[in-house]
Amino acid sequence: MEFASLRTFLAVADSGSFSAAAQQLYLTQPAVSKRLAALEAELGIKLFDRIGRHVRLTHAGEVLLPKAREILLQTQDMKHLASSLQTEISGALLLGTSHHIGLHRLPPILRAFRNRFPAVDLDIRFMDSEAACMAVEKGELEMAIVTLPTEALPHLETRELWEDELCFVASEEHELAGATKVPLERLTHYPAVLPGPTTYTRSILEQALQDHDLEITLGMFTNYMETLKMLSEINLGWTLLPKTMLAQADLVILPVDLKLSRSLGLVTHTGRTLSNPARALISCLP
Repeated sequence: MEFASLRTFLAVADSGSFSAAAQQLYLTQPAVSKRLAALEAELGIKLFDRIGRHVRLTHAGEVLLPKAREILLQTQDMKHLASSLQTEISGALLLGTSHHIGLHRLPPILRAFRNRFPAVDLDIRFMDSEAACMAVEKGELEMAIVTLPTEALPHLETRELWEDELCFVASEEHELAGATKVPLERLTHYPAVLPGPTTYTRSILEQALQDHDLEITLGMFTNYMETLKMLSEINLGWTLLPKTMLAQADLVILPVDLKLSRSLGLVTHTGRTLSNPARALISCLP
């Protein structure tokens, strides 16, 4: 059984598309089909149902998918273990991070890392924190530096690096901008521009509001903090932003009697042997 066929199986299963898997693997679509056909022939079982342009896992495919992930993860661990026996710190390091952390937290760390370990080929993937955690769990990323999950996730180990204070903010033109005190209930009467409903930051806010039996009046949402900042600056709604983003913002902090923060940090897989480059980057973290 070829590892390339297993990687193709996972790519099609995760994307739900032969063409998307081909782009991800830098292959032609016929090459993807050929690899899957060879794997199905070797296993003697059908892995996908092809219904028009849609591809869905068969029951057998769903059962075998976790085992395929496990096999590929074990091969990666073998490579990393072999690498750890060497003293040289070189090779590839696949790191996931959010746009916010990549812009506001990582630059000095990555500069120091590059200066100390120039032989490492650093591959940074910018994505939502939730997607990065899932990618680490699947073995697609070796590590991630993201907003940490609000609840423990199986197979993931987390380490807090920064506590990120969150502030309620609005445009200087907003009706609440001049208030000396903004009750939480009053705030929820005004439209908000916030991160998406599946994000860790949004869940922190919603849990706090649920504790007060309150709900958000939502105007718009996006997962990009810089976009939320802009939307609030042009007075499309109040928002919740990290304090680190407010130094040069045309926003005012609303005096809401609710203190919120989120944890930013490192995510790794509990069952994975980290490579020398990964350990080197961890040595550069605060």
